[in-house]
Amino acid sequence: MTKLFNDPATFSDDMLVGFLDAFSPWVVGVPGGCIRAQAPAAGKVAVIVGGGSGHYPAFCGVVGPGYADGAVVGNVFTSPSATECYSVASAAHVGGGVLIMAGNYAGDVLNFDEARDRLRSEGIAAETLYITDDVASAGPDAIEQRRGIAGDCIVFKCASAAAEAGYNLDEVVRVAAKANTVTRSMGLGLDGCTLPGAPDALFHVPDGKMGVGLGIHGEPGISEEPLPSAREVADLLVDRCLAEAPTTHSGRIAVILNGLGATKYEELFVVWGQVAKRLRDAGYTIVDPDVGELVTSLDMAGLSLTIAWLDDELEQFWRAPANTPAYRKGGIDLAGNRREVQATHTASSAVSKGSTAAQELANKAVEALDAIARTMRAHERELADLDTVAGDGDHGRGMVKGSTFALEAAQAARDHGAGIGGVMAAAGDAFGSRAGGTSGALWGAGLTAFGQVFDDQADSFDPSLAVTAIRAMRDAIQYRGGASLGDKTMLDALSPFVDALTAALPDKGLVTAWTDAATIATQAAESTVALRPKRGRARPLAERSLGHADPGATSMALALTAIASISTD
Repeated sequence: MTKLFNDPATFSDDMLVGFLDAFSPWVVGVPGGCIRAQAPAAGKVAVIVGGGSGHYPAFCGVVGPGYADGAVVGNVFTSPSATECYSVASAAHVGGGVLIMAGNYAGDVLNFDEARDRLRSEGIAAETLYITDDVASAGPDAIEQRRGIAGDCIVFKCASAAAEAGYNLDEVVRVAAKANTVTRSMGLGLDGCTLPGAPDALFHVPDGKMGVGLGIHGEPGISEEPLPSAREVADLLVDRCLAEAPTTHSGRIAVILNGLGATKYEELFVVWGQVAKRLRDAGYTIVDPDVGELVTSLDMAGLSLTIAWLDDELEQFWRAPANTPAYRKGGIDLAGNRREVQATHTASSAVSKGSTAAQELANKAVEALDAIARTMRAHERELADLDTVAGDGDHGRGMVKGSTFALEAAQAARDHGAGIGGVMAAAGDAFGSRAGGTSGALWGAGLTAFGQVFDDQADSFDPSLAVTAIRAMRDAIQYRGGASLGDKTMLDALSPFVDALTAALPDKGLVTAWTDAATIATQAAESTVALRPKRGRARPLAERSLGHADPGATSMALALTAIASISTD
């Protein structure tokens, strides 16, 4: 169990403070994460890696010469926001463009692609690449749907070494894509991990069993089987990886046997003895193997095996020297001028004053956001439990954090005279940049779109604008997330709400119409128990999700109901 923390809500922030101090010769903090303390040569491609906290030494532990130029650090098991990714990438950029890499998770893809697009809009060449090494998360015919686990390390390392060697951005992307194509991983869970402050693990594996095919965010395995000997565990891992060996290869492989946090080195060495024997008996030459903790999952018990089939180019980059806080190979000193960075948030604090009518609506918006924040705090455990069924259990914490920061930002904008448009823009930016993850990005986009409907200089507002605004919120969420009605997402509560509100408002006042529509949203959220998820992290475990309501739809219905509890007429 994760026992040492101050406030669970600030666990990742507090971790980063200590990490930056302990490894100050290697790294320096910037908003959203860290970059190398010594600037690389001008014109070098900046390689940025990142994801949620809870996986150390991934991701911040591999920032340094020969490896990553920067790491984006999200909340525990939660994707960093687009704002945080942009902040780290722009701080690390030295003129050669940026490659941003992460595991193939919906929140990372959504936020990192947005950061990439923002960099491009400012004239910075930028690309993203997502690792898909986990053979258990989708079949060979759907590799693009696979998630990234410890195979991240091989792809990150080869791409970083290519950048260090002076390759341009297109060539670094080519090397990363090639490494991803030949990298396969398989994992086993022996028991679940515990989020800071949580009373119990996200899941448990029964005594004498193993969870086959786990993810690095604490997702349960796709099956449970009797726990055999270490030798048989090794055989299972090797067999599953070798089953996807390329049809032609050099016979030389990079191999990682990765511990997930609670399975310690002595156990890993026992398993490695059989892994190495099996691979050599199969005719392979093992090149610079890594045995230890590289991509952990807090205190999860378990391990994973990663194999990458090398050609001459990939082998050169896999063996290239690196010097980082947690990963060192060969000899590289830390010479060079230490960077000076300005540790300020990238979001704009400019606020335009609104008309009297717009300021009155801004007060109502702050009341609504306050009601949402209080409701999310009251239901945090319920939302976490729902998310644990087929996800990583972070939805409750993410909604509490996002709604809290959104409320604080909205209050500050309101106090500076902003109208409802400015208040909602501030709330959307804060929710998206501070909550992170898929929900953070979608709620951020939705709140911002809601506010954009209103003209803060108008002298009056028609109640029908509420329908236009909530429809704009729905459309923004659907566009950003790519989901449709029936995919078991927050849209399954929001879309019925929008339809009901649109139909009821002409004949009812806004309060009554909103209240009635919120009831329909709640019923719709409850009806998601019969749906299979088609998007995001829950998709590979769709059968587990049956019989349980979607956490995103549930939190959306709770939020809409909370707003109905205050007077909005």
